[in-house]
Amino acid sequence: MRGLKQERILRVLLTEPKSLSKNELSKRANCTRQWIILFSRELEKKKLVKGTKVVNPAGLIKYWLTIHKKPQKYREYMIKGPLKLLKKTKLDYALTTYQAENVVQRHLFPSRIDIYIKEEDLQTWHSLLLKEGLYGKGNVRITVAEEQVTYGKRKINGLFVVSLPQLIIDLYTEGGPAAEAAEMLLVKLKKHVS
Repeated sequence: MRGLKQERILRVLLTEPKSLSKNELSKRANCTRQWIILFSRELEKKKLVKGTKVVNPAGLIKYWLTIHKKPQKYREYMIKGPLKLLKKTKLDYALTTYQAENVVQRHLFPSRIDIYIKEEDLQTWHSLLLKEGLYGKGNVRITVAEEQVTYGKRKINGLFVVSLPQLIIDLYTEGGPAAEAAEMLLVKLKKHVS
């Protein structure tokens, strides 16, 4: 749980353009004020934040990568016209990795569509995707994640996309050309947080 709480705090710190009070950060990160105080002290010693203001966004992303745990629970499907399906679904989701990067900055070929979903929606998504295609290795991967992973998601061109910091972390985790795209997005994040 320790890593999850830290990731929640980092996600909120890097998503919000203005610094928040410790109480507000606690609410948005869904953890106690005590956690915020202890963790922000640790981050201040590393010269990544001052209070709750991010002073080194690139350093904070690099730190996040050292504690990040890649989600292990996912399913894959082969779907014809997956973006059309996503644009019309009422189910909660957030795009990440290749397709999300393509929507945000158009550097990577969207070879796979990765979406985060909530645990309680897994069976509904499974049924929907089976109606639209086939289960098994394919072009769509759904990953079950805690709801906070989609904190700061935004709607772009009719598709819900994870926050910029979450996208950067997910692209670095993919490696290869995705890590190169993450570096490019890091420049945008520095402007957003500064």
